[in-house]
Amino acid sequence: MALLWAFAVLSLLPLVAAESPECANMTGTPLTNATLELLNGKWFYVASAFRHPEYIKWAKKVPTAVMYFTYNQTENVVYFQAYTTQGDQCLYNDSHMDIQRENGTLSNIENGVKYFAHVVPTKDPSIHIFAYQPEDKGKMGLSLYANTSQVTPEQMSEFHAAINCLGFEVSEIITTDETKSLCGPLEQQHEEERKKKLEEAAQA
Repeated sequence: MALLWAFAVLSLLPLVAAESPECANMTGTPLTNATLELLNGKWFYVASAFRHPEYIKWAKKVPTAVMYFTYNQTENVVYFQAYTTQGDQCLYNDSHMDIQRENGTLSNIENGVKYFAHVVPTKDPSIHIFAYQPEDKGKMGLSLYANTSQVTPEQMSEFHAAINCLGFEVSEIITTDETKSLCGPLEQQHEEERKKKLEEAAQA
């Protein structure tokens, strides 16, 4: 799977009518440059909630994942590097997501198929919530990312509010454990390589 990713597992369709204003604004909020710039940096996959059995099974096999997002305004894309611990190995993937500004979505292509994720507005800029296929009760899902591996009760409450909008129960949330990450060495190697390239470019 690619972006938790779940861009590789879910598609875009409009959100069904919601009762509260907060739920009504979960999807379809246009993406601005300011919003997209907030994606820049390192993000920890903290929790998710899925309805599709296959994706629930997958999420339970992934104790931790880290994403690095880089927004490129000129190309209208968000580049990403993903480090996912699955089983006894670290899986690495780097690619990009196209931006659909008016729809409030990011899309990724895998195996020739395009998948979408809604960027859910949050009150706290240090977390991000993505919603997938919210109109399909049997396949919908959400994921929570934060700029630290541990979230506050207030931050988790935002995720609880989002899953409540889609009809999930708190008991359906699958959380991660960063202490089980196997990707630290590879992340460090890539960071050292990046710094070396920057130093070489500065000396050129």
